[in-house]
Amino acid sequence: MRPSERLADVLRPVTLETGVNRYAEGSCLVSFGHTKVLVTASLEEGVPGFLRGKGQGWVTAEYGMLPRATHTRGRREAAQGKQSGRTQEIQRLIGRSMRAIVDLKALGERQISIDCDVIQADGGTRTASVTGAWVALRLATKYLLDEGVITKDPIVDAVAAISCGVFNGAPVLDLDYEEDSNAEADANFVLTGTGDIVEIQATGEKRGFSEGEFDTLFALARKGIGELIILQRAATGGQ
Repeated sequence: MRPSERLADVLRPVTLETGVNRYAEGSCLVSFGHTKVLVTASLEEGVPGFLRGKGQGWVTAEYGMLPRATHTRGRREAAQGKQSGRTQEIQRLIGRSMRAIVDLKALGERQISIDCDVIQADGGTRTASVTGAWVALRLATKYLLDEGVITKDPIVDAVAAISCGVFNGAPVLDLDYEEDSNAEADANFVLTGTGDIVEIQATGEKRGFSEGEFDTLFALARKGIGELIILQRAATGGQ
C-alpha cells in the first residue's frame, strides 16, 4: 500500500485554477496533491539577440521555490547571488517542453516568458510546473489571438509531465515526497497530447531497474498524462 493509499495507477488530486493573476496574459495555479505552483505567462515584444531579424519568436521559462515551500525555510536564491544547478535544470526543462509544441514563426518576433514559482513542495514540482505552464501558455496565446496581435495559433499540441517510480518494489504513478525520497528508481516523463516523447529523465536511486519495470513506468506515465491533458483542455475552454 502506498503512503497515500492510492492505487499504483492513480494520480494525486489535480487542480488547474486559471486567471489567478490579473496582470499576466495567462496564469494558472496548479496543484498536484499538496504540491502547488503559481505559473504566469507574459508577453514581451522583441526576442533574444540570437533571434533578431529571423522572423520568429521564443518561449522561455524561469523556476523558483519560495522560502517556505518546504519543511524548513530555504534562502532565496537571489539572496545567494546565484541559481542552483537544480533550478537551472528545471527551468530549461520547462522551456524545452513548451517550445516542443509551439510554432515559433507564428509568434512573430515576440517572446513569452513563463514563470513557475513553487508555493508548496510535496514532490513533483517540475512535472506540475510543466503541466501548469502549458495552461498559462495556452491562455496567453488565446489572448494574443483574441486581441489580433497574432493571426495564426502557435500552439500545435498539448504537453504535460508526470513522475513515476519504483516504490517498495512496485511501479507507481505520480510520486509524492514520501515516495520520491524513498524510491528505488524514479523517472519524469514529458509527453505531448499525440503521445510524442519530449523528454524522459530516469534514474536508479537505490538499484538499477529492468527494462520491464521501465515499460511499466512508461505505460503509467502515458495513462497519467492522458488524464492531465483532459484537465488542461477543460481548464482552457476545451482548446
